[in-house]
Amino acid sequence: MARSYGTSAARVEGLKWMFAHIRVLIMALMTAGPVWAQTPATAPAKPVKMVVLGDSLSAGLGLSAPAAFPARLQKALADKGIKVDMTNAGVSGDTTSGGRDRLDWSIPDGTEAVIVELGANDALRGIDPAVTRAALTDILTRLKARKIAVLLCGMVAPPNYGSDYAARFNAIYPELAKSFGVPLYPFFLEGVAADAKLNQADGIHPTAEGVDIIVKNILPMVEAFLGTISGQRS
Repeated sequence: MARSYGTSAARVEGLKWMFAHIRVLIMALMTAGPVWAQTPATAPAKPVKMVVLGDSLSAGLGLSAPAAFPARLQKALADKGIKVDMTNAGVSGDTTSGGRDRLDWSIPDGTEAVIVELGANDALRGIDPAVTRAALTDILTRLKARKIAVLLCGMVAPPNYGSDYAARFNAIYPELAKSFGVPLYPFFLEGVAADAKLNQADGIHPTAEGVDIIVKNILPMVEAFLGTISGQRS
């Protein structure tokens, strides 16, 4: 037996009601767009504002601007999907005291991270390690007060001033890193120092290839460093 759906007129009215609602639904979907478009997009991560406070080693003495350490580090991070708003605040010839004296205008408001690369000129000039320690202590204290994260890059004294001087100078970086609770990259020129093929004619400043090796070596630590900043943002 066929199932009854009522009179013919009732069926017509029912169909009209159904098609009217289908039409409204179709119009609503066309207006709203595809379902995936209705899902709120995740806002792109805001680039971390980073400054490299350093001397000629980071300023890129003898190199083009794109070959300097900050630019090469920024590119290496970008290749890994990590966006950084990078500022090269390297000044050739600067000592730790010079970096301290220009700290306020070298590190603008809004800076979230600083890589401190200073001390090579102190060691080359035989500056009293106590002076170097005091300058770096002041830099770290002031950055901490501004709630700016710091990655400290260590330096190693050349042997020409004797073992006592080297011991006093080399101890500065690990001791300050521990005292201030900041990450330490032990030796900025690791893998490059004393290699004639990776340094310019002066035997001190890295070539572009030398800079790339520095970047490759320090990159994992910088990634971890930036990861802590991103974690604090969320």
